[in-house]
Amino acid sequence: MNQPDARKWFIKCILALVVSLTFIALVVIIVDPYFHYHKPFSFLAYRLYEERYTNDGISRQFDFDAMITGSSITQNFKPSEMDALFETNTVKESFSGAGYQELADNLDRALSRNKDLKLVLWAVDYNGLLREYDWARYEDYPAYLYDDNPLNDASYLFNKSIFYHGVLPNIAMTLTGTPSTTMDEYSSWGMETGLEVVLASYDRDKLDPVDTTDFGEGEYNMVTQTITSNILRIVNKYPDTVFYIFYPPFSIFYWDSLNFSGTLERQLQAEQIATQLLLECPNVKLYNFFDQYDVICNADYYSDAGHYCEEINSRILQWIAEDTGLVTKENYLEKLAQERNFYSNYDYDSLYKK
Repeated sequence: MNQPDARKWFIKCILALVVSLTFIALVVIIVDPYFHYHKPFSFLAYRLYEERYTNDGISRQFDFDAMITGSSITQNFKPSEMDALFETNTVKESFSGAGYQELADNLDRALSRNKDLKLVLWAVDYNGLLREYDWARYEDYPAYLYDDNPLNDASYLFNKSIFYHGVLPNIAMTLTGTPSTTMDEYSSWGMETGLEVVLASYDRDKLDPVDTTDFGEGEYNMVTQTITSNILRIVNKYPDTVFYIFYPPFSIFYWDSLNFSGTLERQLQAEQIATQLLLECPNVKLYNFFDQYDVICNADYYSDAGHYCEEINSRILQWIAEDTGLVTKENYLEKLAQERNFYSNYDYDSLYKK
């Protein structure tokens, strides 16, 4: 091959590469499986399934005035039920295994972009009160989706995983007439529930040892920093938004783990500190369902010690709409005393009797 022919061949290769990359980028931009660039198109079907890729796009591009957020215990909420009860237009942004900081940061982005977001239903995991404020289970994030820097969008436009797991499934759904994932279906699960299922994942004899059961200055500071740095940071920054915050009704087996390990009193004191801090915020409505014993003590509603089925998510929405479980400055100490009495004296051994 002589030099002029080699030059022509090289130019054609470069042009072919540029055309191919441009085509791929255009396909990704048009389909935009994680809503990074635009709202969903009516002529495309969308599969919503990867929370840490999808949620920020929902915040950016969807039209809504209410949001449900929290860890995996919020995945079975149905926004349509919330809409019917609160006359809202709701989206769901759950983060499986999320810590407080992750949820707070996501809410901050959502609220800064959407001035119409006036109601947030926020599940505050009870077992996270005595973790470091920045505790995180997941550290590998698609950061290029979370910022407004176009210079790092190459990681989105030319990402094999996004093309194969995001773009192509949406195209396939569109061509086969498969409807988009609804917000009710998004991230929801239908795992088996019941006593045998719970006991398959919970064994009190294998509980990790606890270094200390005391509640001292270190624990006080930990709870205060966790609540202040995450929840109060967002609540106070957006005073025109109402935050419906609730402690999820973990099962009696969770309370068994606290009682068996000797950390029940420590957890109750952490709850008292968190509750006092949250009740100082005028735009917070705090709910506690630990007295819903017909739910908490019935393993048929649970898939493990903490996760409940969608029926309980529906009940939680109804309870909040009716102000059942509302915590106030006038009743929180009484409610805490009732918790201490019930969960300190419960016959936990009866859970294992057949």
